[in-house]
Amino acid sequence: MMPTSPLNPQPDTPAAAPSHAPSNIVNAETALADLQAFDAIIDVRSPAEFAEDHLPGAVNWPVLDNEQRRIVGTLYKASPFEGRKLGAALVARNIAAHLDAHVQGLDRNWRPLIYCWRGGQRSGAMTWFLGQIGFKSRQLHGGYKAYRAQVRDALATWPARFDLHIVCGPTGCGKTRFLHEMASAGAQVLDLEGLAAHRGSVLGALPDQPQPSQKHFDSMLWTRLRELDASRPVYVESESRKIGQLRVPETLHAAMRASPHCLWIEMSEAARVELLLQDYSHFIAEPEVFCKQLDALVTLRGREKVGQWQDKARAGAWPEVFGDLIREHYDPGYLRSLHNNYPQLDQAIRLEPADGSPASLQALTRQLLDK
Repeated sequence: MMPTSPLNPQPDTPAAAPSHAPSNIVNAETALADLQAFDAIIDVRSPAEFAEDHLPGAVNWPVLDNEQRRIVGTLYKASPFEGRKLGAALVARNIAAHLDAHVQGLDRNWRPLIYCWRGGQRSGAMTWFLGQIGFKSRQLHGGYKAYRAQVRDALATWPARFDLHIVCGPTGCGKTRFLHEMASAGAQVLDLEGLAAHRGSVLGALPDQPQPSQKHFDSMLWTRLRELDASRPVYVESESRKIGQLRVPETLHAAMRASPHCLWIEMSEAARVELLLQDYSHFIAEPEVFCKQLDALVTLRGREKVGQWQDKARAGAWPEVFGDLIREHYDPGYLRSLHNNYPQLDQAIRLEPADGSPASLQALTRQLLDK
């Protein structure tokens, strides 16, 4: 039989515990240990819920869209019976549309994993329909909430497993580029700034690329840590507790600070300025955006000093601006913070590329990996 209330728009009622449940319900620990066993991962929550975060590789087949969920939820509060009637009709139509759009070319051995907020009525409805067709559909017990608990637990324990090698160096010395070269050469790399979509400084926001939500950053980090081999070194850039608006898990940050392995990249100021001009080239086309972001430094550096940098930017004196920022803002604060967080920095392996060109960083990578 179909679930009694397939479409309760309120937070889903949890499905029965897997030990007493039909074989089409799978618990989170089992499912997440082998996501590759499923041919698809289907998130039936609303697009807004999906956008905030979702299981790795999931696709969104909402059984109620954002507005429908709001309308049905409002009606449900006044009359659960009327809310269920409207919800059932909307969900049935939406599921029919998904079946028309997505499953017509699939064979009976197709095995999707389906989830909603808590593994209840929304995912139960989709699982029932697909099962009636004959697909080997599975419903995630506990839904997204159970997945999120697994992510939190993992991020609280996994970082201590890894042999972290911390890549340090002043702003503009090519740390991120060096990590990319290391990854290309086969080394294991954890690119936190790449996951966070931010370069980690006051000017670090990427043009036309917003940062993910905190939950989605956690999910991407969880996914990356699952891929790493704990028996091999993992290279990661020194970071503060926050990258833009996102928090690095405290357990990971603590493991980074406790690492006995540090690398220090040293580069001439001229080479560093050149890299900053490349990395922040989008500001050259929009100097007022750059000037607005510099306003965040007034508290630290004073209105007069920040105003001087803004005037130079408006005049197009970009090499001079970045040189000033290196000497008067980035280096003093960064070096002080770095030594506080990494007392072992005095024993760091020193790397001195001629510049930030791909050839220089490739040579540096070979030199390090040969050791």
